[in-house]
Amino acid sequence: MDEEIDVRLQDQDERRLFDRSRLIIDVFFDGKDATGVASTKDISIGGIYMNTQAHLPEGSVLLLRIPLTEGQVIVNAEVMYVNEGVGVGLRFQGLSPEDRAALEREMARS
Repeated sequence: MDEEIDVRLQDQDERRLFDRSRLIIDVFFDGKDATGVASTKDISIGGIYMNTQAHLPEGSVLLLRIPLTEGQVIVNAEVMYVNEGVGVGLRFQGLSPEDRAALEREMARS
């Protein structure tokens, strides 16, 4: 089973449009079926991977609050893939230029 997860994660790496940064922070999420706090595994301008055991189906949209050194980013994100009981890969929707710049600065610090 671990090999299956590794293969899926490798496939995701090959499809990424943006470089990922190892930024480990707590992210607050709110969705139709679940609300909570999850830690990040990595982040990019395009999305984020959250470690969570919450059941978040593919295609669902979450409102994220991402605390940064210089404030916070609030953005919608779609669940693109699920590693059940481990975490989810999310793609940001409608990231503003200001929030994008804030994320870029934060990633440069990590």
